[in-house]
Amino acid sequence: MSIKSDKWIRRMAEQEGMIEPFVPGQVREHEGERIISYGTSSYGYDIRCSEEFKIFTNINSAIVDPKDFSADSFVDVTSDVCIIPPNSFALARTVEYFRIPRNVLTICLGKSTYARCGIIVNVTPLEPEWEGHVTLEFSNTTPLPAKIYANEGVAQVLFLESDEVCETSYRDRGGKYQGQRGVTLPKA
Repeated sequence: MSIKSDKWIRRMAEQEGMIEPFVPGQVREHEGERIISYGTSSYGYDIRCSEEFKIFTNINSAIVDPKDFSADSFVDVTSDVCIIPPNSFALARTVEYFRIPRNVLTICLGKSTYARCGIIVNVTPLEPEWEGHVTLEFSNTTPLPAKIYANEGVAQVLFLESDEVCETSYRDRGGKYQGQRGVTLPKA
């Protein structure tokens, strides 16, 4: 198994549609202003957060149950920024739509810019032949409100190619998050 380079990422995105929309290099500014970078890096791809957010709220005194998660636990926000309350979290989705090859697994890590502010970005691995918008979870571990910027970098996806094709892919299993669009809540 090996980690894949910028050349491989560009080839797979441009020829196979692995990432759409795709940015072949690093973008560090927009209209003359510095932003949190996104696009292709040496051995990964820095993903962007869209303008769709679901901010966790406890106004209904719900119990968090992954087998029976209530959409009432969130407030939907469409904005170029998301303010996460102290010690809370928000869900979002990537701008990019992914199509993972059958012999590839990805690991996603939050960008250090957010981590150094106490904002943790969590994404589970993207499995072989999974496709969709990635649902992102932002945890604000601080006692202060935290800001997330839409259309800027939030995490980096690393692509690991196996030396052997898997017997059963995510698509073969009929995975419950296959083809997801928008911010997707937990499914039992």
